[in-house]
Amino acid sequence: MSTLEYTYLTLPNKFFELVKPAPLSKPEIALLNQKLMHELGINTSNSQELLKFLQLAEPNPNAQTFAQAYAGHQFGHFTMLGDGRAVMVGEWVQTEKNRYDIQLKGGGRTKYSRGGDGKATYKAMLREYLISEAMFHLNIASSRSLAVIKTGDTVQREQVFEGAVLPRVMKSHIRVGTFEFARQFCTLEEQQALLDYTIERLYPELKSTQNKALELLNTVMHAQIKLIANWMRVGFIHGVMNTDNMAISAETFDYGPCAFMNSYHPNTVFSSIDRDGRYAFRNQANIGKWNLTRLAEALLPMIHSEQSVAVEWAQETLAKYDRLWVNQYYGTMLLKLGIEDLSSELVTWVNELLSLMEKYTLDYTNTFLALSNPLFLAEPNMLQDDFVTWRNRWENYIESSVGMAHARTIMSKNNPAFIPRNHLVEEALDSMIAGDDSKFKTLMQVVENPYSYDPKNIAYSTPPLPEFDSRFKTYCGT
Repeated sequence: MSTLEYTYLTLPNKFFELVKPAPLSKPEIALLNQKLMHELGINTSNSQELLKFLQLAEPNPNAQTFAQAYAGHQFGHFTMLGDGRAVMVGEWVQTEKNRYDIQLKGGGRTKYSRGGDGKATYKAMLREYLISEAMFHLNIASSRSLAVIKTGDTVQREQVFEGAVLPRVMKSHIRVGTFEFARQFCTLEEQQALLDYTIERLYPELKSTQNKALELLNTVMHAQIKLIANWMRVGFIHGVMNTDNMAISAETFDYGPCAFMNSYHPNTVFSSIDRDGRYAFRNQANIGKWNLTRLAEALLPMIHSEQSVAVEWAQETLAKYDRLWVNQYYGTMLLKLGIEDLSSELVTWVNELLSLMEKYTLDYTNTFLALSNPLFLAEPNMLQDDFVTWRNRWENYIESSVGMAHARTIMSKNNPAFIPRNHLVEEALDSMIAGDDSKFKTLMQVVENPYSYDPKNIAYSTPPLPEFDSRFKTYCGT
């Protein structure tokens, strides 16, 4: 097996702390992502060998495991942060161009723990495993999960829970908050080192550009817009879009308070701590712009030595956001209707459809599925006169342009039949914790094939009763 690398440690010492993962009392692999192991070329013959690779058994004294320093705006307020319960195992190099962080979430205390215990609960790690893999199979850039490993230890939250660690795989854990940390606490030389490393690691095509900092801002902006539009495409609500949870690599990660929307309402929010709806479904694009503005502020000294010039250039870049977002979002939504063109008239059709979905509390996923898949029956409220009028207009356009067969081919790639429904996720997690893995395994099989509608899995496309959504909450404290 190839050894792990540690190029991140070429950065100045301020950006990390060398730390070993906390020893586990009785490690037990509860879930193993064999497909991902195979894709990455991580070949371990048994559980003990995998635990050794992850530095959880017979740790290699030469391994340079570490925790990253970063800061971030949490619900709009700047805070010094860092990996308070995560330890980087190292960088797995699959090919010359494919380098991945492997990080132990729940890996133990670090100097960034701020009084925390550095642990994670078994239920929370099961949830991250399930949702991150579901997002990957929905064709949305995401962190992935190698395994869920029970620690044999308990975790004290509002009650006592089983503990676990999750080996998380990402292209990089460099965040907007990493650059905020550099701007606040590092010299210009150290800030430049982070910029150069990030570009070398994630966007090497920018190395020869005239203004690397400005080009990085522009590149990350485009990537984040695409990512958030894809969240909206499938009804995903991240729930905690703090700047420390916005990856420069534009991968979705940190699945604590996330959820999927059932009946459409733009103000939908499930996070228990988001009392004002800052990160509600409809606000995700605006928060993306807000976070990118924080990145721009962090990059100012490297954009230009004169602050007034740097601000002007950064503002010119960010001024493109709204137009880019409108084009990306509506282009994505029109693909859900089988339309590859973009015009003001077609944009109006999207808005009209969403208004009808809100008016009749239609299920977001199933409405598009009923339009795109003749095997799936329409909801009764889709037979309301105004909805039928909209549908007839849409069908006439499709038939007169590309034809329904071609449109359905487009729609089948953009409209999932199955998402990890919140109530089914909770049922699967509770059963898994109780020792019955059947519901979890079945749900995993369904969400790993989200675009293949099979009527026998109708239960997995059935939304919960409205009472469930009204009381369902998600939590950061894991």
